[in-house]
Amino acid sequence: MDRNRLQAMGFTEDIIPLGDLVGKFKAFDWAAKVIDGHDYKSIKAALDMFPFLDEKPSVIIANTIKGKGVSFIENRLEWHYKSPNEDEFKKAMKELEIS
Repeated sequence: MDRNRLQAMGFTEDIIPLGDLVGKFKAFDWAAKVIDGHDYKSIKAALDMFPFLDEKPSVIIANTIKGKGVSFIENRLEWHYKSPNEDEFKKAMKELEIS
């Protein structure tokens, strides 16, 4: 589950606070693990352990930052529904060091 804390109309906690997601999943007898969704080692480790407990559904809650690594997109609400123009695309590719 991607937990980037943004939705189309604003920050999730300002619109519909989700509170303790791990606690909510556990209340329904799920096994839950929270990871840094930008850390490939954490992602792989969680997937390698999946499912976390036999005979229980499992969920990985990946804390992420929307647009991470691109200065003008990172954690900015409007990029939830906006597409970059050609210049913005080139700038983003440069910031992400993608050729």
